[in-house]
Amino acid sequence: MIRFAHLYLLYALLLIPVFVGLYMWMIYQKKSAIRKLGNPELIERLMPSRSKGVSNLKFVFRMIAFVFLTLALSGPQIGSKVENVKRKGVDLVIALDISNSMLAQDIKPNRIDRAKQAIFKLIDKLESDRIGLVVFAGKAFIQLPITFDYGAAKMFLSKVRTELIAEQGTAIGAAIEKAASSFKNDKLKNNKAIIVISDGENHEDDAVEQARIAKESGIIVNTIGMGTLDKTPVPIMQNDFVIGYKKDIDGNTVLTQLNEVMLQQIASAGSGIYVRATTTDAGIDKIVDQIDKMEKHDMESTIYSEYEEKYFYFLVFALLFLLIDVFIFERKHKWVNYLIPKWNKNLNK
Repeated sequence: MIRFAHLYLLYALLLIPVFVGLYMWMIYQKKSAIRKLGNPELIERLMPSRSKGVSNLKFVFRMIAFVFLTLALSGPQIGSKVENVKRKGVDLVIALDISNSMLAQDIKPNRIDRAKQAIFKLIDKLESDRIGLVVFAGKAFIQLPITFDYGAAKMFLSKVRTELIAEQGTAIGAAIEKAASSFKNDKLKNNKAIIVISDGENHEDDAVEQARIAKESGIIVNTIGMGTLDKTPVPIMQNDFVIGYKKDIDGNTVLTQLNEVMLQQIASAGSGIYVRATTTDAGIDKIVDQIDKMEKHDMESTIYSEYEEKYFYFLVFALLFLLIDVFIFERKHKWVNYLIPKWNKNLNK
């Protein structure tokens, strides 16, 4: 298994397009300066040993060296010792509503971003529990299978957007069913929980019945309501800015509000609790308290307990390409100069 001790340093690789743009700008400026001096073809003949190709090649080598140096600084490590570790905890699956109504801004910054903030906070509170993620709108799918890898959970959560599912709607029942199916197929009960985070506007299926079925399988279903009881418009977003509001076929602005009754019924059928989120309190602490009260069972996981540092190899390659860059001069090789017509040599006579 490969990991990076300083993963955030990999963002430096995003500078490569900037460097390419600056290099192209410098070439343009150089050509402009040459045109001001005189005829570019004549000036080129005055510098027969200069090679454009070598200049470009040197830039490529510098970029390759930059990539390897960035990888070296980020601390690449390879797992060298595998251990099976037993922990006591629960299995937890988050079912997150990503329908367009979750873009409503009655809870700041908006419902879906507030929900993601709450889930990040929940992950930080977990210690020996496994977590999975299901997203849903008009249909549901597993975004992250159940895992102990909290870093992966945060990464997958950060990529959640309303655009992930084109089919609109709020199929809470399908989400509960998908979440229940993602649990490990064992006979242990009372150590599995689902947390449905939604505005509760279920239009697709019988979510209460699905919660009841989950409970019969030993799965607790909790719900968190995102939104207020006041009707609010559903914004149309572009590049994180509101450019308008959704309208129905008659041209009326589409309004959404928290369906608290539905979420309460789901939680009741699943023997869980319902919490309404606010801008200041997402209610995640109450859910965590409920999880802590659940029975903890032994769960085995495979982890890498020892890692070997591998930055040296990347550093060597970085230095190698830098040395190549230093010893390559921006001139043509001797065999190229031999092919240059003799009249170039007498150009200034």
